[in-house]
Amino acid sequence: MSAIDLSTLINRAERVLAQLEAWLPPIPPEIDWSAHAFRWRKEGSRGWLDTVRHVSTIDLGDLQHIERQKEIIDRNTRHFLQGKPANNVLMTGARGTGKSSLVKAMLAAYGDQGLRLIEVDKTDMGDLGHIVDLVGKRPERFIIFCDDLSFEEGEPGYKALKSVLDGSISASGDNVLIYATSNRRHLMPEYMSENLAARHQPDGEIHPGETVEEKVSLSERFGLWLSFYPFKQDDYLDIVYHWLRVLGCKPEDVASSRTEALQWALERGSRSGRVARQFARDWAARHV
Repeated sequence: MSAIDLSTLINRAERVLAQLEAWLPPIPPEIDWSAHAFRWRKEGSRGWLDTVRHVSTIDLGDLQHIERQKEIIDRNTRHFLQGKPANNVLMTGARGTGKSSLVKAMLAAYGDQGLRLIEVDKTDMGDLGHIVDLVGKRPERFIIFCDDLSFEEGEPGYKALKSVLDGSISASGDNVLIYATSNRRHLMPEYMSENLAARHQPDGEIHPGETVEEKVSLSERFGLWLSFYPFKQDDYLDIVYHWLRVLGCKPEDVASSRTEALQWALERGSRSGRVARQFARDWAARHV
């Protein structure tokens, strides 16, 4: 083979390789285990733990009027870090009331003590088993966090989550827990027709139909259920005033914000902690 033919063959091979590389998923980067937070990335059939460089955290003291929920999840997380038995947690209820912020607050409080956070999208819940295996030998303690978790009929992640929740992940001594938030208590849509399958016993006892039983069984695999409720007006204003003080507003500016804060909530149709913080940012930008 002449030098010209060899050069032509090499050039063709390089073009073919370039085309193949365009179709193949990227090689996963090395995991930086010194990081405190990760996000599960998926491209094609390949998934990897991607380091979160700028972690969005919040202090426990900034979360107002959810004292019971704070106490319970803080205690559960401390037990988890100490190697004691701990539960997977499902947080449900009104939007903007601090469910996901509470998980971020745990990382802020205990990241220096070995706590790590892995955020997993609900579309990737089928990879939970692989994620658990990936971190299983690590000395750190990992919380797998899924925000706004819910499933439609037939989604594959549903069975994967059931399997992980009911398996070794909940056993004493494991280094993984699942913390999830949802607007649905049972994580799946419920239909009136499903109630028609309920069985009525002669003594008056009611047994749910199999479809309802299946949906309830997933949420029951979480050892802790935390419910979050809409804030009363005074609670909402307390949260507004807290964030205004954090953002450096003077006492007189904080006091004069009441009317606008209530109008802001009325326009948004919600008196949530999220809406309170959004108003405080706007007010502080105009008055600090």
